[in-house]
Amino acid sequence: MVSVALDEADAAREWVEVAAPTYPVVIDPDHVVAERYGILNIPTAIWIDEDDRIVRPPDITPADDMWRDFTGIDSSLHHDALRAWVRSGDAPMPAADVARLVPQVDANDVTARLERRLGAYLRRSGRNEAARRHLDRAVELAPLDWTVRRASMPMRDEDPFGAAFFEFMGEWQQAGSPGYEWGNAVTRRDA
Repeated sequence: MVSVALDEADAAREWVEVAAPTYPVVIDPDHVVAERYGILNIPTAIWIDEDDRIVRPPDITPADDMWRDFTGIDSSLHHDALRAWVRSGDAPMPAADVARLVPQVDANDVTARLERRLGAYLRRSGRNEAARRHLDRAVELAPLDWTVRRASMPMRDEDPFGAAFFEFMGEWQQAGSPGYEWGNAVTRRDA
C-alpha cells in the first residue's frame, strides 16, 4: 500500500504526521499520479496487482464508515472485495470493465490540469497573481474535478472546508457526483 497526497508538502505534512501511517506516503504537488491514472476525485483508491495491471479503477474506497452519510458508501463492501481479491487472486472485475470504467480525459481536462500545474508552480515561486489567473482558468475548464478545484482552493486563498467547498459540493452533487458514478452503483448500501 502506498498513499499519495495531491498537496503541497507543507499542507500534507500535518495530515501525514497525525495519521502516522505504517506505509509510504508520497507528496505529489504536481498531480502526476492523478493525471497518469485518471483520478478525478479525492480521496480515491486504485487497485494494482503484482503485474502492474489496474484491477479496480479509480474510485472512493473508504477505510471506515466515518463519511458513510456523506458518500452513501458502506466500507464493508470494499473490505469484502479486497479480502476476496487477496485470498483468491481473482480480480474484483473483468479487465474489459476496468478499461471501460477508467475516466476518459478530454482536451479541457488536459488543459485544466496543465493550468493547475502551472498555477501551482507559480504559487510556489511567489508569483501569486499569475498563479491565481492559471488556477482560476483550470477551475473554469474542469469545475467538477476535485483534483483541480478542491485541491487548488488553498492556493486560491479559499478554505477547503469552508463556504467555497460547500458551494462546490452542491454543484458536484447536482451534477451526479462525477468521478464516483460506477463505484457508487456497485458499492452503495442503504444507509
